Amino acid sequence: MLKKELRQKYKALRNQLSEEDLEEMSLAIANKVLTIPIWEKTYFHIFLPITEHKEVNTEFILHLLSGKDKEIIISKSNFETREMTHFLLTENTKIKKNQYNIPEPVDGLEVPTRKIDVVFVPLLAFDKTGHRAGYGKGFYDKFLKECKPETVKIGLSFFEAEERIDGIFENDVKLDYCVTPNEVYQF
Repeated sequence: MLKKELRQKYKALRNQLSEEDLEEMSLAIANKVLTIPIWEKTYFHIFLPITEHKEVNTEFILHLLSGKDKEIIISKSNFETREMTHFLLTENTKIKKNQYNIPEPVDGLEVPTRKIDVVFVPLLAFDKTGHRAGYGKGFYDKFLKECKPETVKIGLSFFEAEERIDGIFENDVKLDYCVTPNEVYQF
C-alpha cells in the first residue's frame, strides 16, 4: 500500500480508539520498551504527543526515562526549514502548543543532534522491513539523517506492521525497532 493510503487508513483507525484504549495501549507500549537493550545509553529523544491526532501517549515512557536518570530531549519544529531544534527537558522547561497543536519547548538548553543516543519516532504506519509512514512533512527523516549512525531509532505504534510500504524514498530512514502494545519488532 502507498504511504498516502496508509496515512488515511491509520488516521481513521486511530480515530476509532477511545481515551481508555489510548491509555491502556500507551502503557503496554511503555512496558515493551523496557525489553529493548537501550538502557546503558544516556541521551533519549522523545516526542510529546499531539493529543488531537491520538498519538501514542509518551508520558509513560517519560516516567521510565526519568526514573532511570536519563537525559531527555524534546524538539521544536521550524515549518519553514523543516528542521528541528532539540532541547534538554528539565523541570523548568515551559511547554507550549504550536499552531499545529504540537507541544514544544519554548526555549531551553539546546542539545546537538550528534549527542542523541536513542530516538522515539512518531508514525502512522510501519512495515516488516522497518520503513515508516509519518505525516509526510519529512521532519523526522531529516533529523534522523543528522543523527550519528549508531543512534537507535524506535517507532511507537498502536497497530501491527504492514507487510510492505510502497513508495519508499531514498531519504526515508529505517527504524531499528518498532514497539506496539503486543510486540517489539526488530529490523
